[in-house]
Amino acid sequence: MDDRTELSDFLKSRRARLRPEDVGLRDYGRVRRVAGLRREELARVAGVSIAHYTRLEQGKGDNVSDEVLDAIGTALRLDGDELTYLRRIARRPQPCAAGAASPEVPPNLRYLLESFVMTPALLVGRHTQIIGWNRLAVAVFGDFPGLPEDRRTLSHLLFTEPYLRELHRAGWERAAREHVAHLRVLLGRYRGDAGLAAHIDHLRELSPDFARMWAEHPVAQARYRAYVLHHPVVGELTLHGELISLPDEPSCCGVDLFAAEPGSASEQALRRLADG
Repeated sequence: MDDRTELSDFLKSRRARLRPEDVGLRDYGRVRRVAGLRREELARVAGVSIAHYTRLEQGKGDNVSDEVLDAIGTALRLDGDELTYLRRIARRPQPCAAGAASPEVPPNLRYLLESFVMTPALLVGRHTQIIGWNRLAVAVFGDFPGLPEDRRTLSHLLFTEPYLRELHRAGWERAAREHVAHLRVLLGRYRGDAGLAAHIDHLRELSPDFARMWAEHPVAQARYRAYVLHHPVVGELTLHGELISLPDEPSCCGVDLFAAEPGSASEQALRRLADG
């Protein structure tokens, strides 16, 4: 995965989604050879020279100031996650300590996972590895501990395991796209991590769906999610997910927790799984 290509493709994807009228420019109805804004139009809206913007879109962002990046981000109508990503990929990557290939679960986090009796809980690594889990997570999401360790990742579950697609059914596309968007956030956060880049390249080759979504350049931090699952034992199950970041754990991205609405049928279904 090439950093310059990633920066160039990201900027082009965001420029392509805008029309002149979106940024206050007149469209005179002429046939446009490119989708979205032209480079010179974007540069004009951002208040930077076309040469300056062209160098950035060619992947040459080392000497670009934060002010210029912010102006371009505003012109491209980037949201907060996208602007943070642009700032990160426009710079030369700082040395990034490689995450352990098979990170150990610290005892304090293992105790935490096991304490969640009514909450499916996963400890997730920076390559989306599922490092730790509790019993209820297995009861809900299937026997992922039985997978080979190199395929025990959230990415592999979503894009290569049929039972996860069946679990989500109509909601699979949205869940998969949210995962890809978060994976790009991780790519910006852990630039220089060869294992993460290799994981993404591997998924692009392995899954046409992953390759299609990755090429669309979604960028969004995983936060609150709501999933309607179709569990083979307890039926329909609505879970609310929250990824809790662990910035002080170098090999871990966070703890992913899932809960049902108190008093709901889904909570009763979780209780049956927990008691099973």
